[in-house]
Amino acid sequence: MQTLNVDLGARSYPIFIGKDLLGRPELVAPYVSGHQVMLVSNETVAPLYLEKVRRAFSRFQCESVILPDGEEYKNLETLNLIFDALLEKRFERKCTLVALGGGVIGDMVGFAAACYQRGVSFIQIPTTLLSQVDSSVGGKTGVNHPLGKNMIGAFYQPRCVIADTDSLNSLDERQLSAGLAEVIKYGLICDLPFFEWLEQNMLALLARDPAALAYAIDRSCQLKAAVVAADERESGVRATLNFGHTFGHAIEAATGYGKWLHGEAIGTGMLLATDLSARMGMLAAADVQRIENLIDSAQLPTRAPANMDYATFMRYMAVDKKVEAGSIRFVLLQALGQAIITSDCDPQLLKATIEAHHAIVEA
Repeated sequence: MQTLNVDLGARSYPIFIGKDLLGRPELVAPYVSGHQVMLVSNETVAPLYLEKVRRAFSRFQCESVILPDGEEYKNLETLNLIFDALLEKRFERKCTLVALGGGVIGDMVGFAAACYQRGVSFIQIPTTLLSQVDSSVGGKTGVNHPLGKNMIGAFYQPRCVIADTDSLNSLDERQLSAGLAEVIKYGLICDLPFFEWLEQNMLALLARDPAALAYAIDRSCQLKAAVVAADERESGVRATLNFGHTFGHAIEAATGYGKWLHGEAIGTGMLLATDLSARMGMLAAADVQRIENLIDSAQLPTRAPANMDYATFMRYMAVDKKVEAGSIRFVLLQALGQAIITSDCDPQLLKATIEAHHAIVEA
């Protein structure tokens, strides 16, 4: 087991990464507040892992609520099911919520914890690659709105994160590839040697080689923890973690949440951001090709939906958390392994990027 620390002073917390971590009370008990624990999972994950996790909390009053599975349910209506369960079971202010599932569950449970009685403790137990390397770390919580992804939420840190790599064995291939998008992102924005390692080891990751997966998860969490520690509330460098997300979130919202997995949309979004970086003179053609080759080798889509033209992208990108003073801020690449944030983008270059990438795959 590897243990990393997210250094946020009084809000610091550990990330435990390893095999066979579910069901171990010694890992979770120190991070439980009070005597009441609410396990929140979904219809896909609960049959696989809920009872095993419940055993880790056997010394507490342990209740559970099972939500429908899918990005399309990441909304205020579904969030209320968590509050209903907490109130029906008379959960007190000193209680603990546990998120057992992927990024949707983690985001919603974190937001519920931030809101219930104005803030209670929660623990992240991510079961997908995407949630283990990205969404479970850093305290971003929230739900979607039909006009924009993750526009309703809060920064709220967990007490600990438990990433059991054994849970990845139950992922289907599409979900595994979606998680690899966020892994690739770290190499592109801040770690060229990691990007080069991914070029050499993508086949091993797709084959679920335990050593390769363990290294990819550990390195991704190291990189994200360092960025979050430097900029918890995304006032500066943390925004670079959104590389590809301005385009990707627009794809998710425009096509209807759940049709494209988050990682699939981010994979295509990173290619759009890469293309724009090249058109602005920051990346060489050879760099663009390397990035496209890696994203393609991860079995991710490389073109946006055919019916998403420039006007559609602009309509959805205008409702984005990175919009500032009415201008869209883009995360682009100055070089492989080096990201920047800019609002200085020629609309004609942006239009050319979108038109070059939307003509192949139907939504």
